[in-house]
Amino acid sequence: MRRLGGSGVEVSELAFGAAAIANLYTEVGEEQAHEAVHAAWQRGIRYFDTAPHYGLGLSERRLGAALRERPRDRYTISTKVGRRLEPWDAGGDDLGDGFAVPATHRRVWDFSEDGVRRTLEASLTRLGLDRVDIVYLHDPDDHAEWAFREGYPALEKLRAQGVVGAIGAGMNQVEMLTRFVQDTDVDVVLCAGRYTLLDQRALTDLLPAAQARGVSVVIGGAFNSGLLADPRPGATYDYATASPELLHRALRLKSVADRHGVTLRAAALAFCAAHPAVASVLVGARSALEVVDCAHQFAAPVPAALWQELRATGLLPPDAPVPAEEQ
Repeated sequence: MRRLGGSGVEVSELAFGAAAIANLYTEVGEEQAHEAVHAAWQRGIRYFDTAPHYGLGLSERRLGAALRERPRDRYTISTKVGRRLEPWDAGGDDLGDGFAVPATHRRVWDFSEDGVRRTLEASLTRLGLDRVDIVYLHDPDDHAEWAFREGYPALEKLRAQGVVGAIGAGMNQVEMLTRFVQDTDVDVVLCAGRYTLLDQRALTDLLPAAQARGVSVVIGGAFNSGLLADPRPGATYDYATASPELLHRALRLKSVADRHGVTLRAAALAFCAAHPAVASVLVGARSALEVVDCAHQFAAPVPAALWQELRATGLLPPDAPVPAEEQ
């Protein structure tokens, strides 16, 4: 377990992302979702991440139900604010936002103090909990000043009141996360897809700033939505079909991993975890089988020679930390 920033909140080095069990793209049965969370617990995962956005609350309901019998002081849970759910009776489904669920609610951007509190209260109800450990501002890309002016101070108040233990922001970009690290007193930021074997944008400013200020980083999207899990024609990169250039690079990475007797998945996870600012690597899984595989890959040793070859061939920058160099 690793502590987040200056808070008292601790997270496991491998974390469970609960978007997939909320019918991400395709339906997942209740039993399958429960078994995925159970498998995570059995393999020592103690940090679970969710959000109202995921399945219009379905992720929070399923995660809360699956953890209900677990001792509350044995796990860490995070949710997010910024998208408030309002009842909606127009019918249809939510596939436009990526989830195979009925469109019973609509998302309303709301980074106001009242919106943050109302959103968190609704999340606690869905989770069946009286508290969460971490709250992130969720994707404030197009609402930066609102988030900094009202959303962040609202989280700071909740932390000061003891309602939550740690606060931060979660995004798919590095520029605004770097601003959160440098200009606020966040404990942690969740950076999705911007620190992987294919994309090291976080290495330039975000990770050094976090390390210098004692802010923890959780890395999501280690597989860039699929390409690094299984590089093949038609594979996705950041939720769209990967370009030929990216596919070629991913296949080169896989070839190096194959030569050194490890999977590309193991190398991808190990790379994300190796930076000293990173507290946890967040993986999404929709079944127990996927959880077991991720845990197995995360624990697999990756030989130093693999990292040496990646650097020598220009597939990794020379200043990117790798596991063999951890102090």
